[in-house]
Amino acid sequence: MQPLFDSHCHLDACAFNTDRDTVLSRAWEAGISDLLLPATTMNSWPVISALSQQHAPLHPAYGLHPMFMAEHQAAHLDALEQYLQHPGKAVAIGECGLDFYIQREDAPQQRHFFHIQLDIAQRCQLPVIVHARRALDEILMALRNRPGLRGVVHSFSGSQQQAWKLMDLGFYLGLGGPVTYPRAQRLRKIVADMPVEFLLLETDSPDQADADWRGHRNEPARLVKISTEVARLRGITQEQLAQATYSNARRLFLSGQQPAQAIDD
Repeated sequence: MQPLFDSHCHLDACAFNTDRDTVLSRAWEAGISDLLLPATTMNSWPVISALSQQHAPLHPAYGLHPMFMAEHQAAHLDALEQYLQHPGKAVAIGECGLDFYIQREDAPQQRHFFHIQLDIAQRCQLPVIVHARRALDEILMALRNRPGLRGVVHSFSGSQQQAWKLMDLGFYLGLGGPVTYPRAQRLRKIVADMPVEFLLLETDSPDQADADWRGHRNEPARLVKISTEVARLRGITQEQLAQATYSNARRLFLSGQQPAQAIDD
């Protein structure tokens, strides 16, 4: 069976503190071979680093999330660039971005932290994992100003026009639980029509559960449901979709690395 790659999973979250190993076992049994763990705050970096060293198929990304501005300090931006050389070496910068879903007084600070993290990613030649809510046009402008920068807009929820603009820049679109809801017609059409070369699958665990798991804690094993629905929307087999999205994730995040074993010895 072709393995799946969960390109966005917050396995470090406290929601998994009591059964993290069991959650991972279910993921391996479901055919999830790799998980990318993006950070939210500086305090999450050591936890993610430790997890990635304990389990080879867990890949760390370090960043400062826009929804946690109250926890960020300017010094954390300097610490980020230094932490990239920490054992459990980062495969990406993130989760970073802009969140203007509600009116927020911290918009200038969000912009400052986002732009600095993009600059760090460009200097370090790492991809970025971008959080974007009600901010895609501004994010597109920031990405255009940094030619050669690679990355993914996770949990993409924009328009078809925005999707194509991102792909024109070489950016991937991360799709997860929301695409499984029948009411998400615009998103489902984008997923059905977009080039598969720019598609990544994600759970965003423990959040954004799929339609069949609504109201429950999300986890990486649910990626199978997402994969099944996306394959159906595109009119291809799940095996074909898994092969394409697995290759996409490895190309973006793990280029030059050898595939990891799903279960540590």
